[in-house]
Amino acid sequence: MKVRNPSAKRVSDLINMAIEEDYGGSDPSSELMVSARATGKSYIITREEIVVSGMDIIRKVLKKYDNRLKLRILKRDGQRANVADRLGIIEGPIRSMLSAERVVLNFLQRLCGIATMTYKYVHATRGTRAKIYDTRKTIPGWRELEKYAVRCGKGYNHRYSLSEAVMFKDNHIAQLGKNFGPRLKKLVKKARDIKNVKFICVEVDHVDDQLNHVLKVPGVDVVLLDNMGQWQYKHAVEMRNKMCGSKPLLEASGGITLNNVRQIALCGVDRISVGSITHSAVSVDIGLDREF
Repeated sequence: MKVRNPSAKRVSDLINMAIEEDYGGSDPSSELMVSARATGKSYIITREEIVVSGMDIIRKVLKKYDNRLKLRILKRDGQRANVADRLGIIEGPIRSMLSAERVVLNFLQRLCGIATMTYKYVHATRGTRAKIYDTRKTIPGWRELEKYAVRCGKGYNHRYSLSEAVMFKDNHIAQLGKNFGPRLKKLVKKARDIKNVKFICVEVDHVDDQLNHVLKVPGVDVVLLDNMGQWQYKHAVEMRNKMCGSKPLLEASGGITLNNVRQIALCGVDRISVGSITHSAVSVDIGLDREF
């Protein structure tokens, strides 16, 4: 799967904010300790098994600190790396290298953490039809990069923003009252005409009381099965297959963990959305080791 690069504009804005926040206009520690003329080399080394994400991002970070800083990438985004592997080599002025270190590692550790967590879910569901999707549970300002890291981990992106899709969730459906089928049908028909809407999704909490009505509504692309047990997922798949064939796609969501994701995937759902691959991903252990 080809990994699409993140938006250059959004990434640049985030990098600028991070540098302003961390650098503060000067680095007196490095200025006192290191000669302005001193140059050297540092290795970016992972101290655990990871999936790489963010190497091209940190190249941009380094350029903003000092155009003389050069990065040679040894492990590209989307590749796996083992303990003690070198991800890249930074060469150039030592002062600038030391000033940039924390911001470089902040980006790299978090993005690799998300990519690695995503890959664990993808690996756990291998051999099934289910694809792993992220959600909008992202750090404000980081969504572009976090969703990029998900792609590096071989996961898929759900909608980027509210405007990209029509999703009638449980609180929306509650507005329609009982016997909501005919009213939902009219809303879905209107939604098909909205420009730039990529897909239409309807959330259901119950199979027999809600899914059977939603499956009769033409134009629904995805049905989100919220916080259900395995028997309910199986029942939903059987109902969908009997009534409609292979469409709409069925997406499991809520309460998904590495302990249960494979069993859920084996129920036959098409998609599994996992908020934890972004909101609960742990930054991985990556260091910058100087060559002396």
